[in-house]
Amino acid sequence: MTQSVDHVALLPGYLAAATAVLVLLADLFVARRAVTLVVAVCGAVATAVVAIVFSGARATFCLPEGCSYVVNSRSALFAALFGFLTAGVLLLSAPLLRAGVAPAGEYCFLLACSMTGGVVLASAGDLITLIIALETLTLPLYVLVGMRRQTMESAAAAVTFFVVSVVATAVSLLGAALLYAVTSRLHLSSLGPALTGDVSLAGGDPVRALDLPLTSAGIALLVLGLAFKVAAVPFHAWAPPTYDGAPLPVAAYLSTASKLGGVMALLAVVTVALPPAVTGPVLAALAVLTMTVGNLVALRQIRMTRLLAWSSVAQAGYILAPLGALALSPGRTGEAFDTAITAAVSYTVFFVVLELGAFAAVVALREPTADGGRLDSYRGAARRTRWVGAALALALIGLAGLPPGLAGLFAKVAVVRSLLTGSSGWLAVIVALNAVIGLAYYVRVAALLYAPDPLNRPTRAIPWPAAGVLAAATAFAIAVGFAPQLVLNWATG
Repeated sequence: MTQSVDHVALLPGYLAAATAVLVLLADLFVARRAVTLVVAVCGAVATAVVAIVFSGARATFCLPEGCSYVVNSRSALFAALFGFLTAGVLLLSAPLLRAGVAPAGEYCFLLACSMTGGVVLASAGDLITLIIALETLTLPLYVLVGMRRQTMESAAAAVTFFVVSVVATAVSLLGAALLYAVTSRLHLSSLGPALTGDVSLAGGDPVRALDLPLTSAGIALLVLGLAFKVAAVPFHAWAPPTYDGAPLPVAAYLSTASKLGGVMALLAVVTVALPPAVTGPVLAALAVLTMTVGNLVALRQIRMTRLLAWSSVAQAGYILAPLGALALSPGRTGEAFDTAITAAVSYTVFFVVLELGAFAAVVALREPTADGGRLDSYRGAARRTRWVGAALALALIGLAGLPPGLAGLFAKVAVVRSLLTGSSGWLAVIVALNAVIGLAYYVRVAALLYAPDPLNRPTRAIPWPAAGVLAAATAFAIAVGFAPQLVLNWATG
């Protein structure tokens, strides 16, 4: 059977892949660091803009069972977010590349390849496309994490990330293979009905697919394999050492774009393919464990990057919480279902923007070749570099869900509202309690920025790339905080 190809639907993916090729050509023929970086940034921004412009409902690579590539407003939002995140991380990387820590051509090429995987993942309509796109997003990061030359921490972080990610991929593939063995379906739109219908076994009467142990094992393995990608407890141990050992801009990409990819994959399989009545309790348990462990361990951190890493673990719990409430809306319809999906998507968007702003401030406060450093080294930072310190404090307050961090405040309210709408009041109470625990370390670090500096260190200039990313991330976070309906309209797809 022949398939028609909608090249307009594929245009963001084409641009992302073309960016990687152009970066290689620019590095080969021009061999100037600035030119390579500009080509990569322009390609990433163009990918994001095209994803927004062509955000109408489209599909390609279609069969009677379903389509392998589906574009809608939600996938366009995620693709655009990937493009802008990549552009921001590239700008943050300018001081790192100027210091010769990593070769510009290879660095920009790997980030562009990872962005291509993220853009394709946003529109994945079958399990094969989803898993391949997720691995395309992840594979370049193994190398990027190890690019702090001559440091044992960077090499150890790269090996840890590689081993854990390979195991997670194997688990996800095994789960997908088991589901295919039961249903003979790969497309997400047809997998759901097949799982809730009957299957014929050799020499026996038809039975419901969900009643088979093989089906339960496949669903569990697929969900748990994807839980590795979002660093959900108890599959989180790789995140803090990997973030701390990676170059700071790469850690920023890991905590934003990489987590965004895992959330997109979970959303795709949970909201379209897998039965919410089965996945809901599992995701609710993961959410409670993730937010509680993340917040409690973050209280004891003395290094900035590890604190942000454990903070991102806790934030993943808040994202998973609305998905855990989907068990009460098994028909994938109704106000509870729509509110839960909207809350998960909007919280992801706000978290990614605020997290990027926090890392941009850390990059601006540190030397290009340095790691995140100890929290004590940030004492009085807002007195030495007023605007950077204020931006970091705003990002931390936003992650805590306090005003004036309006984006974070709206995101947490949206999550709690979705849980109350879905009659998951007990989970809403746990989210609220964990938000209070999170205040302890967010506010502590924000206060440390304004504490008197006993060393009287001089004022430090802000690197222009970090200043630009800080300004953009802060402006966007404030803007969407005042106009949350803009994100809601995109999140509902």
